[in-house]
Amino acid sequence: MALNNKTAIISGGASGIGKAIVTKFISEGAFVHILDIDKKSGVDLVHAIQKKEEQVEFHYCDISRQQDVGRIMQQISKKYRIDIMVNNAGVSHIGNIENTFDHDLDRLININIKGLINCTRACIPEMKKAGAGVILNIASVAASVGLNDRFGYSMTKGAVVAMTYSIAKDYLAHNIRCNSISPARIHTPFVDGFLKRNYPGKEDEMFQKLAKTQPIGRMGEPEEVAELACFLCSEKASFITGTDYPIDGGFLKLNT
Repeated sequence: MALNNKTAIISGGASGIGKAIVTKFISEGAFVHILDIDKKSGVDLVHAIQKKEEQVEFHYCDISRQQDVGRIMQQISKKYRIDIMVNNAGVSHIGNIENTFDHDLDRLININIKGLINCTRACIPEMKKAGAGVILNIASVAASVGLNDRFGYSMTKGAVVAMTYSIAKDYLAHNIRCNSISPARIHTPFVDGFLKRNYPGKEDEMFQKLAKTQPIGRMGEPEEVAELACFLCSEKASFITGTDYPIDGGFLKLNT
């Protein structure tokens, strides 16, 4: 198994892409710690997994609060060596620069940027002690290409990619690798909720319209992102660091 006996921490692991990463990592032998503010979904996921006697724990955590993250990381590190940190938690926002207001930016920055910083800062000392570690950040194609009405979201995901490069460079000597994944549209409950709220009665029509914006003709599945995440966090990718990986159905390179 690719992650056998590894301990992984996954933020935003209670649903969507994070949930798929949790499930994949466990199937590959990892002990997974989920950080999330969605307590019900997190606890339900843990109960479902533990029925199979798998190794997983849920920690209620607001990653924007540095003290909360630090406390939970200390609790984990007392019992386990931290091998992998997956910074998956994030929020989106629709709007251009004129209608993205300060409270919108505060929310985006606090979770998408500061949340990643808090989690990474808390786990790096433990990885340095161990002489090895892997950090994987979930970014977005929005970091690399202009998207309509995604000003604040694109800004924060651009920061995620830039932080990935910086962290990878700074910790080469400590054998800590850092990469990022940039998904295009992935079919998650977030997408279904967005369509239901904004296009009642036209969900199927709009879903197909969004799916066709990917040259490959469909949205990605969370499990496909999880497969790439598993590879990048395994020893099979030991020569890979400081790289952003699009998983986008050709969106960045094949759109005309």
